[in-house]
Amino acid sequence: MSEPAHIRLLIVDDHKVVREGLRSFLGSEPGIEIVGEAADDRQALDRVMALGAEGVRPDVVLMDLEMQPVDGIEATREIRSRYDEVEVVALTSFVEEDRVHAALDAGAAGYLLKDADADELVAAVRAAHRGELTLDPALARRLMASLRGPRDPSPAEDLTPREREILALVARGNSNQEIATELVISERTARTHVSNILRKLDLRSRTQAALWSSKHGLAPPDPSTPDPDPSIADP
Repeated sequence: MSEPAHIRLLIVDDHKVVREGLRSFLGSEPGIEIVGEAADDRQALDRVMALGAEGVRPDVVLMDLEMQPVDGIEATREIRSRYDEVEVVALTSFVEEDRVHAALDAGAAGYLLKDADADELVAAVRAAHRGELTLDPALARRLMASLRGPRDPSPAEDLTPREREILALVARGNSNQEIATELVISERTARTHVSNILRKLDLRSRTQAALWSSKHGLAPPDPSTPDPDPSIADP
């Protein structure tokens, strides 16, 4: 079995006891290095910048969304706009659909509830580092249901055939390395294609691309997903 990838993690939460708990069990995971903590959005931005200057910029930020005076959604947006190589996993007690959309629109690569178990949290951090999306299962079902219905004209006409192919793989949750392997191209080329797709569709993250693809009917069916009951029609 190969060793897990080395992931530098920054923990952001305005409750010290929560930060200490997260540090305790995440820091003991193979391949995960806790490089810092922050108690609010300004500290989070300062820590990302300072750690970058030290050559240890975090790969993933675990972000509490319920912070004061600025919540984690705005902090996520600022981090993603300044450091697009840093992924963010949102951690929250709220299940409102609007907050899920807001976090994903801000560039979060994952959205978990605070009652998630340790294994789920570790898996979400590792998935974000691979460029994959993780959503709490209940939230995912609710979110996908909200994407059904009449679809707007698609700007996907601006995409090349190869970009459409890669967008389909992104929608399936494939990482750049997996896309490169499947299409027999370099990982750098796969990354460039994904960046071009995001630019053309005016999106900030792979997560948004996956959701956009589903909304516009471009995501292929997952082979592991059973066929829907034909007697149940979409609204």
